[in-house]
Amino acid sequence: MNDLDLWAAVVGQPGATDLLRSAAAAPVHAYMFVGPPGTGRLEAARAFAGTLFAGGAGSGDAADRHRRLAAAGQHPDLVMIVPTGRALLVAEIATIIREGSRSPIEAAHKVIVVDRFETAEPAAAAGLLKAIEEPPASTVFILLAEEVPEEHSTVASRCVRVDFPPLPDDVVATALVDDSVDRDLAAVLAEAAGGRLDRARLLATDPAFLGRRDAWRSVPDRLDGTGAVVAVLVAELQSLIDDSQKPLATRHEAEMKALTEREEELGTRGSGRRDLVERQRREVRRLRDDELRFGLATLSRCYLNRAASEGRSEGLDATGRVTAAAGELDRNPNEALLLQSLFLDLPRAV
Repeated sequence: MNDLDLWAAVVGQPGATDLLRSAAAAPVHAYMFVGPPGTGRLEAARAFAGTLFAGGAGSGDAADRHRRLAAAGQHPDLVMIVPTGRALLVAEIATIIREGSRSPIEAAHKVIVVDRFETAEPAAAAGLLKAIEEPPASTVFILLAEEVPEEHSTVASRCVRVDFPPLPDDVVATALVDDSVDRDLAAVLAEAAGGRLDRARLLATDPAFLGRRDAWRSVPDRLDGTGAVVAVLVAELQSLIDDSQKPLATRHEAEMKALTEREEELGTRGSGRRDLVERQRREVRRLRDDELRFGLATLSRCYLNRAASEGRSEGLDATGRVTAAAGELDRNPNEALLLQSLFLDLPRAV
């Protein structure tokens, strides 16, 4: 794999890729990639690592091998730390410190990527601060974060920040067309993906997506103010969200099969099975959250369009209630109760 192919995986982030490709010639000890998942953060971390690894190998097959392994997340000097729960804990910081103190195995550098840094507990952030302030010369830290909470600003100040904003819809749509998705469908999927290419690609494999969108669009015309109708609507939508996991489940099965084959060939030690299982669980949780946010955004647009076309204030009021409900998702509520409460508070169909 050459350098051009390595960085081609980072779509729609020219500012970030230009900065990192230049920085690889003389890397500092810590970077922070800030932005939503699915905007190229992880791909950029792997590409940056691959560039660092290849830089010490000259040109030819050895450099290509470094890039290929890094791009696949399988290089022995690329260490991925992902919180096993909802927060980055002190125990996981101990793993980061231990890995950071070890010498590289094959390359001139070791790269440690810490995912979901924004979830770090205060004590964990303090431990990580010490690690990145006093790193071995061969170690480079890359912290991935959706945002930088104020309490983590000291750690952030020790890192070079690289922003990965949500991708524009036209960039996502073009990437889908390049993947052989129909152009009209690609535009719809891009709008639904919220600037995340990973979600757009997952939706592209889901033939039921348009049906789910239409189900959310039908809600305003079905509400009659009764709890019975609300219960039916919520049950239908939850069933559709359950079904939306099928494409992800198919991908997870393929990943597990590939891992099992590698274990049969190379053994189970260091295979990463536990990390894979935990990542897949997080992806399932994230998918449900994404589907709810997509549905509520669709519903909000319906009421906003009605307010614009009919000139009635209740459409704007309904949009505000839907937006407030979407904000509650950050608190991990019971989704059925959240939807039932919202639907009972929305206008009846005229």
